Amino acid sequence: MAVAFVFPGQGSQAVGMGKALAENFAAARAVFDEVDEALGDKLSTVVFEGPAETLLLTENAQPALMTVSLAALRVLESEAGVDLARDAMFVAGHSLGEYSALAAAGALSVADTARLVRTRGRAMQKAVPVGVGAMAALLGLEFDAATEVAREAAEGAVCQAANDNGGGQVVVSGDKAAVERAVEIAKGRGAKRATLLPVSAPFHCTLMEPAAAAMAEALAAVTVRRPVVPVVANVLAAPISEPAAIIAALIAQVTGTVRWRESVAFMAQAGVTSFYEVGAGKVLTGLVKRIAEGATGSAIGSPADVASFVAARMALRQGAA
Repeated sequence: MAVAFVFPGQGSQAVGMGKALAENFAAARAVFDEVDEALGDKLSTVVFEGPAETLLLTENAQPALMTVSLAALRVLESEAGVDLARDAMFVAGHSLGEYSALAAAGALSVADTARLVRTRGRAMQKAVPVGVGAMAALLGLEFDAATEVAREAAEGAVCQAANDNGGGQVVVSGDKAAVERAVEIAKGRGAKRATLLPVSAPFHCTLMEPAAAAMAEALAAVTVRRPVVPVVANVLAAPISEPAAIIAALIAQVTGTVRWRESVAFMAQAGVTSFYEVGAGKVLTGLVKRIAEGATGSAIGSPADVASFVAARMALRQGAA
């Protein structure tokens, strides 16, 4: 049974996420403490107590989600004996989650990752004034059709396919008027639903070029190591391990398409049959089941999820014996 561990991106955040893990497991508490120290503020308080509008700020949501993912992984390591180098064929993360995946696989330290994703959140927010850009979800259109909708809607402005999430779910991003045109065109092309998303900036399009430059500078200042397991990069939908390739992929990711459908399909074709979503929410688990026929997906973000994982591993070992 080949396994991949995957890590959620922005949108999965919720006040209280990871709190039960931190209350029940020292390994999880240690991650929250390490991130608080690295950032020089009590992000953990915002995560556990809110207010929601503070957690929703991109500069907080991104390190918060990464922290919860790493806290959950550390609990799996301490309670279930998980060893990514031994137990995983690949790791991957959706957008921001790619940083979580890299930290999980030892390519980045937790402290450096926390600082990087805070820089990323601030840079992405600063790149485009609020109200100038927009993103929209086009449901019921496959990627090629959605890309054509975006191209037609651009009319000289920016409108790009930002996320190819799979299951007929594509997100477009760009100048607000162009994205609004894309919504109307998509409705006429048979989309089941096309709607603007409540986001603060147009992520994963060329409007984010200032943020890509900021991340190039930030990444040049940290140590990137070879991960203990290959990381399937968003912009390549293929595994990478060389530090230079990892840095290049993270910079390209800021303005490039998150090729999640292709990434999951690649892992499934390589033999992965079980996907574990580590951290907040169950978004990726749902997408995996739509993309990889026959694969199983499980979300691990609470003590109960950890207990289920431990029990399943014990049953598997007993069966193998």
